[in-house]
Amino acid sequence: MPRFSIIVPTHGVAGRLPLALDSVLDQSFADFELIPVCDGPDSPAGEVAAGYAARDSRVVPVHSPPSDGLSAARNTGIGAAAGTYLLFLDGDDVLAPGALTALEGKLQEEPEEPEEVDVLYFGHERVHWWDVETSTPPLPRTPAGVFTPDRAPQLTGVGLPAWSAAYRRAFLREQRLAFPEGHFTDLGWGGLVTVAAGRVAVLRAVVVRHLLRRQGSRLNEPGEHQFELLDQVGLVLTRAAEQKLSAERLRPLFDDLFTAVLRSAAHPERLPLHRRRAFFRRAGRLYRRHRPAGFQPPAGRIGVQHRLLAAGAYSAFRALRGANQQLAKAGRQLPRVRRLRTRAQYAVQLRRPLDENLAVYCAYWGRGYACNPAAIHAKARALAPHLRSVFLVEADAVDRVPKDLDHAVIGSPRAWEVLARAKYLINNANFADEVVKRRGSVHLQTQHGTPLKTMGVDQSTYPIVAAATGSFAKLLTRVDRWDYNLSSNRHSTEMWERAFPGTYEALEYGYPRNDVYYTATADDVLRVRARLGVPEGRTALLYAPTHRDYRTGFESRLDLEAFCEEIGDEFVVLLRAHYFYDGRGRRGSGRIIDVTRHRSSEDVCLAADALITDYSSIMFDYAHLDRPIVVYADDWEIYQETRGVYFDLMEAPPGPVARTPQELARIFRDRSYTDGSARALRAAFRGRFCQFDDGLAAERVVRRVLLGEPPEAIPPVIPLAERLPAPAASTLVRS
Repeated sequence: MPRFSIIVPTHGVAGRLPLALDSVLDQSFADFELIPVCDGPDSPAGEVAAGYAARDSRVVPVHSPPSDGLSAARNTGIGAAAGTYLLFLDGDDVLAPGALTALEGKLQEEPEEPEEVDVLYFGHERVHWWDVETSTPPLPRTPAGVFTPDRAPQLTGVGLPAWSAAYRRAFLREQRLAFPEGHFTDLGWGGLVTVAAGRVAVLRAVVVRHLLRRQGSRLNEPGEHQFELLDQVGLVLTRAAEQKLSAERLRPLFDDLFTAVLRSAAHPERLPLHRRRAFFRRAGRLYRRHRPAGFQPPAGRIGVQHRLLAAGAYSAFRALRGANQQLAKAGRQLPRVRRLRTRAQYAVQLRRPLDENLAVYCAYWGRGYACNPAAIHAKARALAPHLRSVFLVEADAVDRVPKDLDHAVIGSPRAWEVLARAKYLINNANFADEVVKRRGSVHLQTQHGTPLKTMGVDQSTYPIVAAATGSFAKLLTRVDRWDYNLSSNRHSTEMWERAFPGTYEALEYGYPRNDVYYTATADDVLRVRARLGVPEGRTALLYAPTHRDYRTGFESRLDLEAFCEEIGDEFVVLLRAHYFYDGRGRRGSGRIIDVTRHRSSEDVCLAADALITDYSSIMFDYAHLDRPIVVYADDWEIYQETRGVYFDLMEAPPGPVARTPQELARIFRDRSYTDGSARALRAAFRGRFCQFDDGLAAERVVRRVLLGEPPEAIPPVIPLAERLPAPAASTLVRS
């Protein structure tokens, strides 16, 4: 029997789950079992947990449907646990180093009866979601050592989360304690445990570092679930009456419970308008029924609230709050487009109903018809022909829009009109800050690459990047508009969760722009090569370097003329600079073909027989073609330091790595870019990053987002081994 069982519900936290599990497995005290409670074996968290279980026998995953909620997940963990003491850890929290050793030391303070501590409360540290600030909430003053609850009646457990204590499993079983269903389960659990406990202790050291989520506690969100707070209060007070809890213990318990009730009652925005009086009246009945003998409300404003609640005086209570919450909220939601010339028209359009059949698309801040938005639009024409589509573009990109595609110039009155009226808004970057997220609208963030370099708020610790990014507060306001966020692999899902914290739903459907890598034919490949001017019979090397934040303007880090001389006449180079650069000032000559301004990076990839890149996310897309990739990393250390990366590319590259021009040329001269070692590196890379793209990504997105089909009706992802990418031209020539 292990000493501790650590139960970790994982729903919605796959991105940070490895941090939580590692914090347990790295403990110096090793006598424990770790029980991740997952949605299912195929969920993002389930796959993470299964990987840990394969490496460490102490990890024992169990499953609980997310629809059953947090309480069911924890109860499932309790049912599977075998440890003497149980601990709970949220999937995005971590155990402090040495935490289990400290707990065991406290439990052993009375070695003659170490098992009789029913509950050991401990300290925790609250960590701001941006890892900037921390705070340690104080525990009430209590006796030293092990004590009975009557000696510390102020330790009610009501305000303490379930993960702020260790619980003796036999005690929970004897008392038949389980997490009550519904919201506010921690409040109910904490109260029930304290009422039933016979011997408790307090360890004031920090055991858990709790992440304060950017989106705040779900308990503070508005809705009918606020009434479940009253269910939990009634449950605890009824159990206290059954246990004949003394008045000395009941009074602080009652006070803590109704502090929580008044917190909700004093924030009317948490309750539906027509239900606020009902909440207050029901709370008042609970108050009068369970008020302990001799209870005195606290002094000051809170005491007045107690008295009004006891009297059922809702009108007076509302007047005491003093502010018209609804008007204030409406004022905050007024669109910020007052600064725009088109503010009047936009405001008028916002008051009109949503157009249920209108979809607005934009790619790369209006650079044209491209990337995932274009691929989704093309598929929507076939699967959702009832939808009307408008693509937003900058004025200088109008000539790059297909002739039969309705478009509007960004900033024009028509652009603001469709932004105000559209049911669906699809972008691979972000719409303007002034765009209002309307109730009933659907915002899809498609992203436009797999993140090697840091993104979003993770850029904040890199000064050069942070300065260019601008306001992170504005960035997060834009993130709050997202309903869905697209992902092409599990790595991206986890990094997006970190970089763009929000309440959106992650769609692990693949990138629609990559569908063509599995649907294109040999004729398509040859046609694209001819259009780009690739000479027949030559091996085309795509050179696609990424942007350097520590430099301004495009500067090829490779002398392409000299490189071509080194590698021989059989090769030509397709140069594609980062889309931040407009392509002016670079001319293709001889064996160097500049394809920077070609509309489709997918076309360019199809045409190339091999890829040379540094740290560009194009490598993740090109890997779907299962063609050679060579990494030219002449400034990896500088790039890491100035931009930040999510993993060490040098340790897990998609192919051979060159650090100098000479090494790069040698790799092509001796053809080691195609040898068995290169193929093995590419296979491992594809297994990690080519998870969800299979030629059906656009269909999945259209069905889920634009047609509203349920997740279970969406076509499943085809396994990587069963996919057949478009053939390389060099293969066709040799055949």
